[in-house]
Amino acid sequence: MVRSRTDLDEDDLAWLHLLMAEWQLIADLSFADLLLYVPMRAELGEAPDFVAVAQMRPTTGPTSFQDDVVGRVVQAGRRPLIDAAFDEGRICREGDPEWREGVPIREETIPVRRGERVIAVVARHTNLSTARAPSRLEIAYLQSAAELTQMVAEGRFPLPNANPELSAGPRVGDGLIRLDADGRVIFASPNALSAYRRLGLTGDLMGAHLGDLTADLVREEGPLDEPVAAALEGRSPREREFAVEDAAVQVRAIPLLPAGQRSGAIILVRDVSELRLRDKQLLSKDATIREIHHRVKNNLQTVAALLRLQARRLSSPEARAALEESVRRVSSIALVHETLSLAHDEVADFDEIADQILAMVAEVSIPEAAVAHRRTGSFGVLTAQVATPLALVLTELLQNAVEHGLGAGGGVIHVDARVTAGVAETAGDDEAEPPSRLLVVVGDDGGGLPAGFDIEASPRLGLQIVRTLVVSELSGTIHLRSREGGGTEAVLDLPVRPA
Repeated sequence: MVRSRTDLDEDDLAWLHLLMAEWQLIADLSFADLLLYVPMRAELGEAPDFVAVAQMRPTTGPTSFQDDVVGRVVQAGRRPLIDAAFDEGRICREGDPEWREGVPIREETIPVRRGERVIAVVARHTNLSTARAPSRLEIAYLQSAAELTQMVAEGRFPLPNANPELSAGPRVGDGLIRLDADGRVIFASPNALSAYRRLGLTGDLMGAHLGDLTADLVREEGPLDEPVAAALEGRSPREREFAVEDAAVQVRAIPLLPAGQRSGAIILVRDVSELRLRDKQLLSKDATIREIHHRVKNNLQTVAALLRLQARRLSSPEARAALEESVRRVSSIALVHETLSLAHDEVADFDEIADQILAMVAEVSIPEAAVAHRRTGSFGVLTAQVATPLALVLTELLQNAVEHGLGAGGGVIHVDARVTAGVAETAGDDEAEPPSRLLVVVGDDGGGLPAGFDIEASPRLGLQIVRTLVVSELSGTIHLRSREGGGTEAVLDLPVRPA
């Protein structure tokens, strides 16, 4: 709306985005709704109309607007407070409240200044239906809001060095501490005091130098980018997290600079002890799962080594070949566990696994046969439940291609994989994302299928394993076909959900 309906430039728009990243703070401290009005394009010499381009409701009090008003146009002269704030660059307050649907609403307009220009107006609407004598907490909130809005009108807020992208940072309701110009506490909300109790505070916060007090409680070790005491003096915008044993507190410092003079700071405080405890538990669980995959991989490699030793002692070619096939099957499963032991969230990049299986099968092919291999496309990232049986299926199909497709003459084996988007079974079905389809083609340029070949009737153990895994474990389909130009292709069609 700003680009299409106003003359504001990209720098003005960026400033408005910075303001919107911070104005939940102002709405909560004010117990009021905020509307952002920008001047629309107008003919030279004419007063501009204003359009509402953003809206914010408070989380600390009742809203003044039940409906969304973004897009509403206010004609020039219809709302004198908006015109006055924009034209005169000052905060304008309404004398008597306006009654809206039986509810008294007090309006105030704040010019949004960027540099030497006023580029927009914030209208603050306070619902007075629950008006009563304000508490100390409400007074502290309103005083802080008044200084922040004065900074907005002066072009000093949002703060240039702040980082409003931290959406998980503390909010007003989590806990608020107000500091004076010397960094001493002049107000602390009950939630803020509770958070400091978790850090080990036994006394009161009132009158204490917050930076020195926090440094004594935390006593961080090792080299620090900035001392704790300096971070909480409130002289510059900062966001930090402090921890002691099983407690963790997140703080955000916002300096107050009305009229360019430092009057103190707002410190938002949030107790994140339970969040950090869950983070540790998740990290511990993830590490345990990866360690299990690592040990399973080691055990499978040991089994494969034992089978190789046993195969070397056998004189029967058929028995030796059977054990060698078992070694390849065990090794392909070990590859999956090795990849999962290095990954997070039980997912694996299957392209790496497929490349290793291709290399493994080509290396153990008939010595006198020259077997080349290639892969095209991508399998994507797959869950462990899909990766393990698919690795075994791929091993069997490639081994069949080498032994029965290429034979002693050698040739090329190839794997092509692609993932296509799923389609919902019923129109309007948005309860769950439909599964994607993984299409895999394993082929060779050998002699092709024998006449009348039927995969379901085939007595080969490898194909029986493949069919069972594809149908039962992967809920997919498989069929064999002759390849154009000679050779055989096995085509897999598997449902997969994004990992």
